[in-house]
Amino acid sequence: MGVTLDGKLVVAISSRALFDFEEENRLFEKGDDRAYMRLQLEKLDEPAHPGVAFSLIKKLLSFNDAENQRVEVVMLSRNDPVSGLRVFRSVKDHALKVERGVFTRGRDPWRYLTPLRANLFLSANGDDVKAALRVGFPAATVATHSTHAPNNYPNEVRIAFDGDAVLFSDEAEQVYQSEGLPAFQQHESLKAALPLPGGPFKPLLEALHRLQSEGTPLMRVRTALVTARSAPAHERAIRTLMNWNIEVDEAMFLGGLPKGEFLREFEPDFFFDDQTSHIASASLHVPAGHVASGISNP
Repeated sequence: MGVTLDGKLVVAISSRALFDFEEENRLFEKGDDRAYMRLQLEKLDEPAHPGVAFSLIKKLLSFNDAENQRVEVVMLSRNDPVSGLRVFRSVKDHALKVERGVFTRGRDPWRYLTPLRANLFLSANGDDVKAALRVGFPAATVATHSTHAPNNYPNEVRIAFDGDAVLFSDEAEQVYQSEGLPAFQQHESLKAALPLPGGPFKPLLEALHRLQSEGTPLMRVRTALVTARSAPAHERAIRTLMNWNIEVDEAMFLGGLPKGEFLREFEPDFFFDDQTSHIASASLHVPAGHVASGISNP
């Protein structure tokens, strides 16, 4: 049988999401392609420091063992192939088993998500993330200024999700923004037994659920729903997950409270939310990524 990615959890990630390339990126954004390449080559023997998504990737790769490769991480980057040398050198220096990469020298990398069958795309380029979401892939723009994850749970991949417009569709959020909180609560109470349609990150949650079920006792996945919903609107969210036959380990119904301090206590390796205000609060405490979907992101 030939090589295949079927059945694996596939994460496509840009170099800036995995490593701290902010100094180098300033040259890249100036359009000075050659100067950027020269700087990366000058630093070829200098391992890049971990970036915001490093902890998430390292832990996901720990689900692999000699018998089973359950997770595949692929570099998917606007870098040129020459600069990719330093990316893979840094991967090796940090003992990450990442063997595949696509480097597009400034062109759209998201097109390669389809042949990769990606379950998640993480990038620091917001336009690439929006394009990936439009064609149906779970994707988030990494807040490169985020606080990095601590290593207090080395045997758990800890991931936190917002609900509406992330795990779920933004159906209810549209009611909230157009008609206000009382109408939103009434709408959700009346439809409590009717599952919400899936949002852009439902496929990732499903893939994580499979990974947890099929994975190794040495690593586990712990998930949290962290939402601005409160009672009585909490019920529809929980019933939706039950309908999907997916459990989350923790659920926080915060009724509009800032999410950052709650996330600080959960200590996720990554948090996904559709609203930039929540990302701003979260990034002070944890790695965070913006999901540009739904009515909050026209």
